[in-house]
Amino acid sequence: MHADVLVIQECEDPAQSTAAYRDWAGEYLWTGYGKSKGVGIFPRKGQLIEPLDWAGQEYQLFLPARLDRTLTILGVWTQNSKPATYSYIGQFWHFMQSNKARLDESTVILGDFNSNSIWDRPRRAWNHSDCVNALRELSFTSLYHHTRSEGQGQEREPTFYFYRKPEKPFHIDFIFAHDCLISAENCRIQIGDPNIWLSLSDHMPMIADI
Repeated sequence: MHADVLVIQECEDPAQSTAAYRDWAGEYLWTGYGKSKGVGIFPRKGQLIEPLDWAGQEYQLFLPARLDRTLTILGVWTQNSKPATYSYIGQFWHFMQSNKARLDESTVILGDFNSNSIWDRPRRAWNHSDCVNALRELSFTSLYHHTRSEGQGQEREPTFYFYRKPEKPFHIDFIFAHDCLISAENCRIQIGDPNIWLSLSDHMPMIADI
């Protein structure tokens, strides 16, 4: 894809994998469990990637980084937890609350949120829509919804197919960018074609230009 940076969920730690993978990964950041269940940030070779020490390390899995000292990237792969109210989008809610002051004009938040407003529970203290609204108050916008003019929960393009079955599509991957990074002229987003990608993954890549 010749991307400036790739954020990949459910990937192996290159340090514990093959030489070919390590060579491809170059300078990278990774966090996760064991050697094969993690989220990684892989910049194009020649770019500087630096880890950021943010609060909320008890929530999983979040990987904040600084790219070439200009762009802050928060890689997301929300995890299950107990009690259930702290699972998935609950993990993101708490991590976001712990780091509001760090989400500035240079920030992009992206990854597998394992969530959508179709699963909102009104009596829960936080849900997907609450997180979207809280991000909106911080001047963050979902690039997919910005470019498609679709509402949350009304997405026509899936990002995920349960058990890779075309008849079980969902939209659970998101890219949020600060409004300072978005304009009508320079913002585009594309979701991978399932006819190509389902042989490789249950998730489709989201490709953004900002």
